[in-house]
Amino acid sequence: MPTLQFYVPDDVADALRARAEERGANLSNYLSEIVVRHLRRDWPEAWVDTAAAAWDDEWRPPEEPVAGGGDEG
Repeated sequence: MPTLQFYVPDDVADALRARAEERGANLSNYLSEIVVRHLRRDWPEAWVDTAAAAWDDEWRPPEEPVAGGGDEG
């Protein structure tokens, strides 16, 4: 697993350490959780459109996969 390094002001580092401690996590795991959660919020637009359309009684799944709906990294 890669190691990432970045710099933040002292007060931000202190706040991050305190939040990690509140959650019973070490700082590395806490930061990793934040980053992963943030990236997963950005679902592909096609997925959101498809999920929203599912509420419509007339919606039918597409016959072909939706372009750009995958996780092309």
